[in-house]
Amino acid sequence: MLKRELPDELKFMANKRAPQKSTSASMAGKVCVVTGSTSGVGLEAVRRLARGGAHIVLVCRNADKGERVRAELVSQHKVPVDVVLADLSDLAQVRQAAGTLLARCPRIDVLINSAGLHSTRRILTAAGHELVFCVDHLAPFLLTHLLLERLKQSAPARVIQVNSEGHRFGGLNLDDLAWEKRPYIGLRAYGAAKTAQLLTTWEFADRLAGSGVTINAMHPGDVKTNIGNNNGFLYRWFLHNVTWHTLKDPVISGEALYYLAAAPELEGVSGRFLYLTLDEVPAPHARDRARGREVWDVSMQLTGLAPKTEGIAR
Repeated sequence: MLKRELPDELKFMANKRAPQKSTSASMAGKVCVVTGSTSGVGLEAVRRLARGGAHIVLVCRNADKGERVRAELVSQHKVPVDVVLADLSDLAQVRQAAGTLLARCPRIDVLINSAGLHSTRRILTAAGHELVFCVDHLAPFLLTHLLLERLKQSAPARVIQVNSEGHRFGGLNLDDLAWEKRPYIGLRAYGAAKTAQLLTTWEFADRLAGSGVTINAMHPGDVKTNIGNNNGFLYRWFLHNVTWHTLKDPVISGEALYYLAAAPELEGVSGRFLYLTLDEVPAPHARDRARGREVWDVSMQLTGLAPKTEGIAR
C-alpha cells in the first residue's frame, strides 16, 4: 500500500516524532543575545549556548532571576555572561535595552527572540497595545530593528524568532489589533501575534538579503514551559497538572536553537520556518506577502520606527 504524504500545512504532525538535526560546531567567542532567558525555552537555549562556549547576554525583566542564571552559567561553563533588564510590555524599556546592548556589545553574532506570553483575558499595556501582541510581536520587532546595524557589522550573524505552531489559530485583524471590536479569545490573540511575527520575518529576510544577516523562525516543540503562568489559578493548575504530562523536556528546544545558531550548513539560509530543526510550511494566512507588507508598515508605526498615520488600530 502506498504511503500517503501529509499536506505541507500538516507536516508538523509528523515532525513531532521525526529525528531532529544537531551540530557540534563551537560557539566560542560568539556573542548571543537571548530574550526570555530565565525560564523555559530561552533558559535551555542559553544553557546550551554557554556549553558551546558562547558569550551570553541575558535580556530579562527580573533582576534576581537574571543573576541566578548568570551565576549558574559562569559557574558551570566559565563563559562571559551579561544581564540586561527590560520588561517587553514596555517599548520604552525595549529601546533602553537596545541602547545598553549597543553600548556593551561591540559585536552581536546571534539574536534569539525567545520571550513569549499567552493570556486568557484582554490586557492593555500602558501605551494601549494588547499585551500579547506587544510582547510576542512588537517588542522583538523593535529590538531586532534597533540591533540591525550592529548585526550587519558583525556579519555573518543570525536572528532566530521563537515562533509557534499557534500561528495556525489566526486571529490577526489589522483593524482591531487591541480586540476592541471582537470578543477576546486567548488562543486567537496568541495566533495573531505569532502570525504577525512570521509575516514580518519574511519581510526582514528580504531586506537583509546580501547583508550577511539571516533571520529564521522556529516552533520550539511541544515542551514544558511556564508560558501562561500569568493567568488565573485554574489555568495554572491545568497547565501543571494535566497539560505538562503530555509535553517534552524543553532541553530539546535548547538543542534546536543551538543548531539554528551554530550549524555551518545554515550560514546564508534565511526566511525559513522550522519545527525545531525541520523545515515546515506555515499556514496560508502567514504566507500572504501583501498582508505581510501591511503588517510591516503598521508595526513600524506602532513601535515608533515610522510616523503614525490615521486609522492605525493599536
